[in-house]
Amino acid sequence: MRDRFKRQVDYLRISVTDRCNMRCQYCMPAEGMTWFEREDILSYEEITRFVQEVAVPLGITKLRLTGGEPLVRRDLHHLVAQLAAIPEIKDIAMTTNGAMLDAQAAGLKAAGLQRINVSMDSLQPERFKAMTRGADLARVWRGIEAAMAAGFAPIKLNCVVMAGFNEDELVDFVRLTLDRPIHVRFIEFMPVGDYALFKDVGYVSSARMRELIQAEFALAPIEASEPGNGPARYWQVPGAQATVGFISQMSHDFCASCNRIRLTADGKVRHCLLSDHEIDVRTWLRDHTPPQHIQQALETDIQLKAEQHDVAANLSGNARTMSQIGG
Repeated sequence: MRDRFKRQVDYLRISVTDRCNMRCQYCMPAEGMTWFEREDILSYEEITRFVQEVAVPLGITKLRLTGGEPLVRRDLHHLVAQLAAIPEIKDIAMTTNGAMLDAQAAGLKAAGLQRINVSMDSLQPERFKAMTRGADLARVWRGIEAAMAAGFAPIKLNCVVMAGFNEDELVDFVRLTLDRPIHVRFIEFMPVGDYALFKDVGYVSSARMRELIQAEFALAPIEASEPGNGPARYWQVPGAQATVGFISQMSHDFCASCNRIRLTADGKVRHCLLSDHEIDVRTWLRDHTPPQHIQQALETDIQLKAEQHDVAANLSGNARTMSQIGG
């Protein structure tokens, strides 16, 4: 499936739930969230049917499971196994906060999950607890260790960098890459989720991040050798085991190479994170609408995908929080 700018769309991010066992400050408010009703959430069978009958014929070959926190969805390994059984799907990854990973890593690997990204915005236990409103960093590390023991490789840490919160930890994160197979990716803070926080804090550009890191370490740009579907640009400390990536969607958007669409937990397809435009495929799936009809609707919709996202237009905030859209 190609859009009007000739971009090939082959990557689908699937949110399996809007719920999460953390309350990261930039993602959702501490209280007052309105959760999707259970009957509004796509079943595993509906997700699998959408992938197999609609997405794959349109050229989708790569999947990522997200949330909310995907591991709070019961028996997620069943969905992984169903998706892994689709011959055309070549890559299945997951983004998680890692807090429930220690008990599930082995089962997910056996089911066919190939790669894991863990969101971790601080290496300091008390700061991590404050940023997540109560989470235990040690538990996340246990999850990472379990994932490594299960054979997941590469493992990536995703760190959203916010001025005044954690930019002083960049060097500490880079140290993780020196002698461990843990790839670190620094992400510019975006106005999705808590817009008031973004307005107060703003974002730290990737260029500024590199300046802070290079006060301690040399960084050399490299071509990424590990698998992935994302927009990060990679660097490496000479001699390090792993890489340092920068996702610069605010200072240098990656729209020209965007290859993704998103399926929300309640069955809406979005062709851009920063657009509130959605197509309701849940109704069609439950009405047993012919897959060809849904395919035609998505092919028409993808032509509305903008050449470049408009952050300025989004500064009033998305209608949905990040946990509702899918990370």
